[in-house]
Amino acid sequence: MTDAAVTMELYPQPAPGQPKPWAFPAPDRGVLGNGLTVLRCHRPRQQLVAVEIGLDVPLDAEPSGLDGVASIMVNALSQGAGEYTAEEFSAELERCGATLDARADYAGARLSLEVPLSRLPRALGLLAEALRVPTFADSAVERLVRNRLDGIPIELADPGQRAARQLAQELFPASARMSRPRKGTEDTVARIDAAAVRAFYTAHVRPATATAVVVGDLAGIDLDEMLAGSLGGWTSDRAEPLPMPPAPADNTGRVVIVDRPGAVQTQVLIGRTGPDRHDPVWPALVLGTYCLGGTLTSRLDRVLREEKGYTYGIRAFQQVLRSPALPAPDGVTGVAVLAISGSVDTASTGPALDDLRTVLRTLAADGLTEAERDTAVQNLVGVAPLRYETAASVAGTLANQVGEHLPDDYQAQLYVRLAQTSATEATAAVVAAFPENHLVTILVGDASQIRVPVEALGLGEVTVIPAES
Repeated sequence: MTDAAVTMELYPQPAPGQPKPWAFPAPDRGVLGNGLTVLRCHRPRQQLVAVEIGLDVPLDAEPSGLDGVASIMVNALSQGAGEYTAEEFSAELERCGATLDARADYAGARLSLEVPLSRLPRALGLLAEALRVPTFADSAVERLVRNRLDGIPIELADPGQRAARQLAQELFPASARMSRPRKGTEDTVARIDAAAVRAFYTAHVRPATATAVVVGDLAGIDLDEMLAGSLGGWTSDRAEPLPMPPAPADNTGRVVIVDRPGAVQTQVLIGRTGPDRHDPVWPALVLGTYCLGGTLTSRLDRVLREEKGYTYGIRAFQQVLRSPALPAPDGVTGVAVLAISGSVDTASTGPALDDLRTVLRTLAADGLTEAERDTAVQNLVGVAPLRYETAASVAGTLANQVGEHLPDDYQAQLYVRLAQTSATEATAAVVAAFPENHLVTILVGDASQIRVPVEALGLGEVTVIPAES
């Protein structure tokens, strides 16, 4: 066949269809006979089911001197239960093709299970065993304690984690649990044994104050029967939710340098406390913070990375630490950390902080542009369907809402409010969140190189502390 004989028939390029309306999925809510609250969310074709168990075990409940016992306890739940040793329990999970993770945070503890739909009944049975009859063997607890103690020096050696630890100490009084590491310190963790873990579990873990979130393709299965035959058998004495103590914060503008002699980079963490997600300003705060430092094209990156070359990237973000149910008791408020984080080379520390302050001043003076607002809305709202493609992402968000005492439709309404937020509203929120004279600046770097240029900026009192403190 010659080239002249070859013909090609071209068809018109397909036109894109209209996007389908999307909203964050709404769960169905119920309660088992043992008092366990259940949220279920049907997601068609999601054959990998996600189960989140939220335990009302805030770190404020830890006994004095035993910081970290909540983390050890929740991780020990899967280290042997009922007739299974730790190794046997792990093998049973593997036979189900399941993963089970655990963590403890200031607001409560969580267990996260992912399992193929066909193995869900068996995996729920194992999860129920872990919650109902954990063994807390001495050897298992001792292993978890050793692992935590081994991890602490690694955390302290990491500039980002060291900065976060120092910021917490600066923002909150030493008496507040939020001032101290979630997983405990060397002194407190070394005191934890199996007896302390059992006592903490007995005092605080019960179905009446817990929540189960189940997300996946639930059509064609009897989830009620599965839950009744597994988590429904978990019983204990009923108890009221634990009270939340006040947590005053100190947002006085100042600088703390964590000295790392010879460091070629400075880790920068600038922060203060702000409202939780119950506050009506939250959507505007999310949008404004994203415009300030949420992506590579944000203002901070555009100046400090693209124009000046100080850093590979710098981010602004908000992180909720605790969120009481409304109406909150007198003196108790929700707390989030509002922060800017990144690293710069040592010689550029002073100039970078000065330019960062200029970015905040310019933002306050001129405001965000409509183009910045539109881009942020598209990135936050437009890509939300992709963010929530998996059952685990949906389950995690629903569990967060429960832990923060938010309504079940909170996330869906948040996207609606984000799309309605103006550039003026976002500007006001982010400017109020980052007032230049009320920010605590943590620098992890070589104090001999950075102290003098930082003092010249007038950011507040400058204190130098050794890295080991």
